[in-house]
Amino acid sequence: MSLRELLTVFPPDRLDVPVTAKKVDFVRDENALPTHQHAVGQLLLTLRGSAACRVFGDLWLVPPQCAVWVPPHTPHCNRITARSSVCLLLIRQERVQLPPTCCTLSITPLVRELIQRVAAFAPEAAPTDHSERLIQVLLTELSHMPVTGLRLPVSSDARLQSIAESIIDAPTARKDLSGWAGHIGMSRRSLARLVVRETGLSFGRWRQQLLLVMAIQKLSDGASVQQTAWDLGYESVTAFITMFKKALGTSPARYVRKDAAEQRPGAT
Repeated sequence: MSLRELLTVFPPDRLDVPVTAKKVDFVRDENALPTHQHAVGQLLLTLRGSAACRVFGDLWLVPPQCAVWVPPHTPHCNRITARSSVCLLLIRQERVQLPPTCCTLSITPLVRELIQRVAAFAPEAAPTDHSERLIQVLLTELSHMPVTGLRLPVSSDARLQSIAESIIDAPTARKDLSGWAGHIGMSRRSLARLVVRETGLSFGRWRQQLLLVMAIQKLSDGASVQQTAWDLGYESVTAFITMFKKALGTSPARYVRKDAAEQRPGAT
């Protein structure tokens, strides 16, 4: 089932229950719908692989065991990578205490299991006391999920969106500023000014932020530090570790251990 088919089966603007959810496995890259919005909130949980959600001028990247929250009436576009597994939840805003703006949430094992249980309910089945209790526990727990910083400022400028998507698709193609300027038909100086104006970052910092978020995705999905460094086009593992420590204040290995500890049941 594609995202387009899913939203046809579960039309968001005709949702008459607090929550509806569906688990979907993707064989190929999925970018099924143009920018759209609906009257209910959307929570996209990545179980395996990775997903991205573009909201206004920002790109929210969703590694495994994280979810992106899109409030009602917020224009957005989802992109799911090949061989990914996700759960899509449509939630009536008045039933959950989640931020009024888009954000990425770190999801605990309990909430992940609750989401998958709710996604397993037959859509045509009448609510039962059991299903309603599960949904209420899920909504309560969702309100306590911590917000992560997996956001990349992209802006609505089509040229920057094109560069970001090209880097995501082929991160080892390490063009410099001049190379990317030629790629989109601009001068080096004009592209540098455009990036600062639209994102508040220099081109180098902006690209590093994108690679950092992609690194967190890969590490969270079980890739080794060495494999992540190679996949992202770093000349050496040391160069990748140096970048990671400078940005986050800890090494990739320690970051993964800390994230794994926080994901264990009973962790605080």
